[in-house]
Amino acid sequence: MTPASARHPSGITTKVWWPWLKRAATAAFFMLVAWLLVTQARAIEWGEVVAALANYPVRAVIGAAALALLSLLLYSSFDLLGRHYTGHTLRARTVMRVTFISYVFNLNLGSLVGGVALRYRLYARLGLGVGVITRVMTLSMLTNWMGYLLLAGVIFGFHAPALPPGWKIGSGGLQILGFVLLGLALLYLSLCAGLRQRSFILWGHEIILPSLRLATLQLGMGVTNWLLMGGIVFVLLQQRIAFPTVVSVLLVAAVAGVITHVPAGLGVLETVFIALLSHQMPKYELLAALLAYRAIYYLAPLTLAAVLYLVAETQAKKSASAQRQGSAAADKRLG
Repeated sequence: MTPASARHPSGITTKVWWPWLKRAATAAFFMLVAWLLVTQARAIEWGEVVAALANYPVRAVIGAAALALLSLLLYSSFDLLGRHYTGHTLRARTVMRVTFISYVFNLNLGSLVGGVALRYRLYARLGLGVGVITRVMTLSMLTNWMGYLLLAGVIFGFHAPALPPGWKIGSGGLQILGFVLLGLALLYLSLCAGLRQRSFILWGHEIILPSLRLATLQLGMGVTNWLLMGGIVFVLLQQRIAFPTVVSVLLVAAVAGVITHVPAGLGVLETVFIALLSHQMPKYELLAALLAYRAIYYLAPLTLAAVLYLVAETQAKKSASAQRQGSAAADKRLG
């Protein structure tokens, strides 16, 4: 038979221009963020930022650290859903350790390094197959982003943030977007509840939908984690901006960081917050709070994650060495 692409030249054209269009759109968005970052940086009084950090309330720092701990513990439990989903037998403590290491490296170095590469490496050394690892990782990512869709849908749809004067996108546009996102989250729940055939092939990969109970737990955990992250920023802003507004801006910044592929969303998070909230709070105070947020939620956990990763690597090498020595001894006895 003649390939479909040969029968339909337009299909060939699409394959040629679509990747370039995506690259161009990504590059344009990245340049826009870079331009905003440079523009905003020039307008910030950096001496005031340093002074604000030096005089930061201890109570706010402690509260933010407590919320960060809860968020990290919760996210470290995401792969436990995958453990139940796949039926693998690794201990819960081991699974949470792998998830914590992967998540923190994901936050600081990007999803390809932390969310994907480290997960595969650590789980493979613990004896899990590629198929099981893929299913665990997919379910964990779904937990995060389905929670995002549900929360963003509710907040944008029913509590759209007050945008700066002069912005072309009004509350109506955000509400429409919110209802679309909410619809996608509810569609996922509906599919998990209503489909009799739970297994199907998508783009050459087998997809097995979780049960409605597991899917509901996914959304609950995902939403809770995003709320905890928003709570960290809210506390560091000393509760001077409404909590739903802080969460909504954090959700916008998260998507902007994913689109630009900037590791740790460096500069993107700050740009979005300053662009959307500088009409409610001085820029230097916003930036001081966001720098504190990075120190508490990104950098401090990275130290612990790096230590745990080095320990895991050392243990894996010792185990491999012991296995080689055992094999060599067995070969000598047989010889």
